[in-house]
Amino acid sequence: MKENLKKYDAVIIGFGKGGKTMAGALGAAGKTVALIERSSMMYGGTCINVGCIPTKSLVYRAGLAAAAGKTFEERSAAYREAMEQKEDLTGRLRGKNYQKLDSNPNITVIDGNARFVSPHIVEVAHNEDVFQVEGEMIFINTGSQAFIPPVEGLKDNPYVYTSEGLLSRRELPEKLVIIGGGYIGVEFSSIYANFGSKVTILQDGDVFLPREDEEIAAAVKASLENRGIRVLAGVKVKAAEQEEDGAVVVIDTREGERRLQADAVLVATGRRPNTKGLNLEAAGVKTDARGGIITDDTLATTAPHIYAMGDVRGGLQFTYISLDDFRIVRSAVLGDGSYDLKKRGAVPYSVFLDPPFSRVGLSEKEAVKAGYRVKTARLAATAIPKAQVLEQPAGLLKAVIDEETGLILGAHLFCEESYEMINMIKLAMDAKVSYTVLRDAIYTHPTMSEAFNDLFAV
Repeated sequence: MKENLKKYDAVIIGFGKGGKTMAGALGAAGKTVALIERSSMMYGGTCINVGCIPTKSLVYRAGLAAAAGKTFEERSAAYREAMEQKEDLTGRLRGKNYQKLDSNPNITVIDGNARFVSPHIVEVAHNEDVFQVEGEMIFINTGSQAFIPPVEGLKDNPYVYTSEGLLSRRELPEKLVIIGGGYIGVEFSSIYANFGSKVTILQDGDVFLPREDEEIAAAVKASLENRGIRVLAGVKVKAAEQEEDGAVVVIDTREGERRLQADAVLVATGRRPNTKGLNLEAAGVKTDARGGIITDDTLATTAPHIYAMGDVRGGLQFTYISLDDFRIVRSAVLGDGSYDLKKRGAVPYSVFLDPPFSRVGLSEKEAVKAGYRVKTARLAATAIPKAQVLEQPAGLLKAVIDEETGLILGAHLFCEESYEMINMIKLAMDAKVSYTVLRDAIYTHPTMSEAFNDLFAV
């Protein structure tokens, strides 16, 4: 073990979207930067390595497998091939992320676990090597980690996985039980059902996707069930028992106890900010009840020279939020401070089902509760010519409009290519233009976006 102190203009903990982009901006501005990442397999952060990119690669490959209509054995082979292609993709992106920063002489990438020993000093431990770095400014971008509820048998069970663990499994499970009916669980259910797994979703609440519009949630649930995915709501998971070649999930239902056999169990019960082990108390950085780092509108923490970006703050867990957090912090430390959380605007998101579901802004109920007088636009996806071309006519599109101003308050798009369409609505909302602008626009044909001509014809 050796101890010494290295001084930098900035120390960044976490090689995620916000951290790596901040390192690049500071390095380009002539600042010396130490970027600390606990694992060389996580260069680029969760999105590139165990989140958005690998799962969307599997979404694409699973769609091909489903379209081919193969036997389970053939789909298992397709799954193994998809996993290899996913790992090749993430490996290439990880390497490019490292090379981009390593090529800047002002930036030093350091492998190791970081913990604060004082407001400006961070200790780094890597194998037997321990040393300290000092930063005039410090940025925390350590992301989040899967939450495993205190249910007997979930921990240390070789057949129970978090999303990261399941993404490393090479064998396609014939029976997959997913604990949690949120966005991660639902997305994985669609992926594995398309590959050929028999999927069961377990959720403790009685209402499916309770944060979403009821009509849209019902359409999503019906679509999943039509593809053979079982959704069991209002159940309590009591235990997960390990067997020789799989697991048994024990649940309580209204009809009594049930035992579900599974080759694999996915725990998708949410994620928590990854602050454990950082020793934030030594830096004077406070967290909330869920462990999220508390910040002001410029993302400064309770220690004014320390900033937090991305999932570690709690709240919305999207890589593009981490990127926008970077913009806010850059404005504060390298700019004029004019951009902050108050100026962010509406945040869109997509759940990559089959077809995908995307949303931005308020639901009809939320808008009415907020005091708006609204009118609601609806369109069945089957009415869209491009949806018929793609042989994906399932789905429903809804938009909520302020009747007084004509401004779009929110939209819910459950249809093919909704992940592209939602960005156009986001732009219209941020630009504060009337819904009639989208209604009367000229779109190329056949495209999914031309559906706005009909959706907004209200």
